[in-house]
Amino acid sequence: MTQPTKASVFFQTAYEGRYTWDANFPGYTADVQLIQGEEVYTGEIIINCDLSIKVTGIADEQIQEGIYIQLQDVVIHRQHSSFEQSHGKCEFILGETDATGAVEILVKSDTVDSYYKIREGKISQVRRAIARNAFVIDTHENFDTGAGYIPSRYDATFRNSKTDEVTSVLKFEDTYEKFGDYYLMTKQVVHEYQNSDRATTEFRYSNIRLLGPRT
Repeated sequence: MTQPTKASVFFQTAYEGRYTWDANFPGYTADVQLIQGEEVYTGEIIINCDLSIKVTGIADEQIQEGIYIQLQDVVIHRQHSSFEQSHGKCEFILGETDATGAVEILVKSDTVDSYYKIREGKISQVRRAIARNAFVIDTHENFDTGAGYIPSRYDATFRNSKTDEVTSVLKFEDTYEKFGDYYLMTKQVVHEYQNSDRATTEFRYSNIRLLGPRT
């Protein structure tokens, strides 16, 4: 990366302040329960030390795939990657400061441009558009682990980038607890709004057990 700028310093501070699992993360197993209205599905999950995921015990393939995708999202955000690895080749451009004190930063890469807002040393918004799809993620609350922050209440708004029409809105409420040396998700509630339809999905993880030390 070239000489640091004010924009890159702002972004690096927020990026490195996130909570991630370290290189000694052993993986874990848990029972999972997915609740959608009157329907309840139960199964088991494994996240291995290499962050590979396995979901078993659920006969409905679509539900099982939904849990897998949800866990993929969890792993992506907890996986540790240095700032240099992730953003070392990016260009950072400082934008305006909004009424809440959040500073906008444009992060330009070879593949896609992303817009972020940084408030009080934390990422409070992400905006990105790929082809006809655009999304904005706004974080309203963070959970402070003492070793980094985790977004705990946030919204994702999806739009058609050509027409600016909102296609769906997802509202997330996440709960984390400490097991051994690691914070792991124990519950996620997702409220989905699409046109006039509303659906709520709840993921519950229990009987969480860390796997053995990495060898």
